[in-house]
Amino acid sequence: MKLYVGNLAFETTENDIQDLFEEHGAVNEVHLMMDRMTGKSRGFAFVTMNDDTQAQSAMSATNGKDLNGRSLKVSEARPREERSGGGGGGGGGRPNGQRKNFSGFRR
Repeated sequence: MKLYVGNLAFETTENDIQDLFEEHGAVNEVHLMMDRMTGKSRGFAFVTMNDDTQAQSAMSATNGKDLNGRSLKVSEARPREERSGGGGGGGGGRPNGQRKNFSGFRR
C-alpha cells in the first residue's frame, strides 16, 4: 500500500520518515518529493509498505503525529491523475500553428 505523507517540515529527511514508519512495519520505499528548481523539499512524501495491515496501522498511528514541529497528514495515496497536453500552453488551439495577425506588427 502506498501512503501519502503531507505537512512535512522542509528539513525532514527520507530517513526521518522511514524511521517513523518502520515503528509500525516493514517499509519498502520512501520517496520525499523535491522541487526541481531549488532542490528543496516540497513538504510531502510517499511511503510504500508491502503489508496492507501494517500500512493501515502506520497510517492510523502517524496521522496527526508531530514530526520536526509539524502535525503530519497521512492518508492512502490516490492514483496519479493523467495530465493533458504537453506543458507550457501553446498555440491557443489554432490549426497548423497559425498566428493571429495583429495590425501594427510586421512579420
